Amino acid sequence: MIKLEDDFVNNGGKFKKVRIGDLFEVSTGSQVAAKSLKDGIIYRVSAKSDNNGIIGTYNTENIKSARHFNNFISVNFFGNCFYHPYKASVEMKVHVLKLSNYDFNKGSGIYIASSINRLLKGKYGYGNQLSSTKLKNEDFFIELPFKNDEICFEYMEKYIEELEAERIEELEAYLQVTGLSDYNITEKEKEVLDTYVSAYKNSKAAQNRTIKTYNSKELFGNATRGKRLKSSDRITGNLPFITAGESKAGISGYISNGVQIFDSNTITIDMFGSAKYRNFEYGADDHVAVIDTSKYSLEVGLFLTTAYNKSANTGIFSYAKNFYATDADALMLSLPTSENNTPDYELMCQLIKVVEKQCIKEVIEYSRLKLEIAKKIIGK
Repeated sequence: MIKLEDDFVNNGGKFKKVRIGDLFEVSTGSQVAAKSLKDGIIYRVSAKSDNNGIIGTYNTENIKSARHFNNFISVNFFGNCFYHPYKASVEMKVHVLKLSNYDFNKGSGIYIASSINRLLKGKYGYGNQLSSTKLKNEDFFIELPFKNDEICFEYMEKYIEELEAERIEELEAYLQVTGLSDYNITEKEKEVLDTYVSAYKNSKAAQNRTIKTYNSKELFGNATRGKRLKSSDRITGNLPFITAGESKAGISGYISNGVQIFDSNTITIDMFGSAKYRNFEYGADDHVAVIDTSKYSLEVGLFLTTAYNKSANTGIFSYAKNFYATDADALMLSLPTSENNTPDYELMCQLIKVVEKQCIKEVIEYSRLKLEIAKKIIGK
């Protein structure tokens, strides 16, 4: 990376600060009623801060109020920025950045989005939202490479290529040290996974009692919730404090206030219905429901979290309609069932371990392919 920058500067390149409002065409998404969203193939970008803001794929091309953009950078009202190399509809309170005389590619899109993220991320929230007017008119400057008085997109592309190569090499080393490079799935594990997937897809699975729907309250008791603690009243400390939102997995900061401490290995569901597994002790505000799954293993907790997320994070809950602990009590969860007609927690554990191996296998195979390509590109 240092050599790349040195070569760039030695050959006449410079890094200059440019104002966002002068560089980009700034647009904003639009509001679409949740009931109008039908499953389809068009990505929808929301104000959430995980998964690049994507909440799903919908058939929005026939919705007049929907606004669509292709190959763009989004900035939500929290200041979180993402590059989208595809066509998507965009929610209200999500701003769209495009260049009038240039189409982003992967390298330049990620480079610029990262530059904007470093500038804006974490500086805005519910009480101080980033509007399109602020984005256009305020003095927000990012530093970009220039050559011959023009933005050097070629440098951005090479920078991202080399950065990817470095990270892939680090990943290879990490997997070797931790022993995770052994990702081969045994025949027994494959049989377990195939049986479950087949049962889940089978419309008669419920009748066969392979998978059954359970009520959250009946399995884990009443959900609880935290208490409101204003930002101004929080005292810096070591206890993670969970609030609504996807950025940093909902951890808004670390406190030392005398709040209720929730056990590790529990599940939180925020006001939008987004479920997350917590393998650490934490505090939480009143927009967070807590499910006590502390007696189960990490693998079971992760499986249950996906079940909660599938049941609660459906787009129904929003700023206008918050998810509460009472909503958690009413959730129905589709879970594998044992022969005695109770949740099969052992199978859940096995399934997560198999999925982990599958994910590691895909990462390793992808990383090795990218590493070989990167070596050829940068001449190693």
